[in-house]
Amino acid sequence: MKPETRLVHAGRDPEKHHGTVNPPVYRASTILYPTVAAYDRRRERRYTSFYYGIHGTPTTLALTEALAELSGGYRSVVTSSGLAAISQALTAFLRQGDHVLVADTVYEPTRAFCTSVLARFGVEVTFYDPHIGAGIEALLRPGTRVVYAESPGSLTFEVQDVPAIARAAHARGAIVMLDNTWATPLNFRAFEHGVDVEIQAATKYLAGHSDLLMGVITTRTEELFRTIKDGLDQFGDCVSPDLCYETLRGLRTLAVRLRRHERSALEVARWLARRPEVARVLHPALPEDPGHGLWARDFLGSSSLFGVLLRTASERAVAAMLDGLRLFKIGASFGGFESLIVPARPAESRTARPWREPGTLLRLHVGLEAVEDLIADLDAGLGRLNAALGLPV
Repeated sequence: MKPETRLVHAGRDPEKHHGTVNPPVYRASTILYPTVAAYDRRRERRYTSFYYGIHGTPTTLALTEALAELSGGYRSVVTSSGLAAISQALTAFLRQGDHVLVADTVYEPTRAFCTSVLARFGVEVTFYDPHIGAGIEALLRPGTRVVYAESPGSLTFEVQDVPAIARAAHARGAIVMLDNTWATPLNFRAFEHGVDVEIQAATKYLAGHSDLLMGVITTRTEELFRTIKDGLDQFGDCVSPDLCYETLRGLRTLAVRLRRHERSALEVARWLARRPEVARVLHPALPEDPGHGLWARDFLGSSSLFGVLLRTASERAVAAMLDGLRLFKIGASFGGFESLIVPARPAESRTARPWREPGTLLRLHVGLEAVEDLIADLDAGLGRLNAALGLPV
């Protein structure tokens, strides 16, 4: 079946729940057992079911079954946030003395976790150029346990050659993790391109309504799943059944929402690319983007999120533009129904691939509003930018 069909039906079993369309919300901490013998065997269920509320409920299981089916992986787990999914996945496979390779363009909290927590516990971190491709072989060491990718890159949207990176990593015994939040499994089939552990912030497109926090970790194999599940249980990271229910509901419309996001974002991006105030648009689905070739080869579509590099570096003029926007609100998330915009400052953290382009970088999330209204909002904002610079409006 097509992914759109799977999204409608995955994780549902009406016969188990008196014919109801959606699995109900099971709120539970304590699980009861009929006998002492059953209680003594409770931990045998830790990989297939649950034996205490912290490990999930039938609502959690319905969601994780749907998520694994969407990704085409073995099994999924959910965590309390996207950042929790990142930190749980990394700590499950790394220990003192290990080495991890991390894309230089990862989500900033991922980088902070690597340079603070992992480094404090004796894990050596090397950041690599996202354009490295098969050349990553030169950075792999005997102690390299994990290669952590995010494609497209956070803020600057560089597309990585994930299959080439995975081949090199696997040849040296390392596993490959990928933050697939931007594309979702609808637009990038991570396990078909060599990824071992897929990570997503369900906060974004999966839930889709800017009203909850959740992370997802999906693995390619049972062995990898057991490692993740053991680590998750030891940290006590869990998600309430109510949030699982809301995310499962959001999944049902994911395909429809994502296609609308994609179409609107491309229309806005093309409009911006023609504006004289714009030096360039950072969107891999545009033919002029440096990563377009890899995107066209490996991806099935794009999403709502892209960057715009303005020619001016005037903070006052950019503030005049952003502060007066009516539809694009200033906010750091993405994936919800509402449009967002934030100034981005990648130069503050990049090391392997420093950001030196002049001007001001903005990150846009194009929501579900009418695209004509969004363009009008940006047009007025660019008028304020020009006025602040003393240029014709």
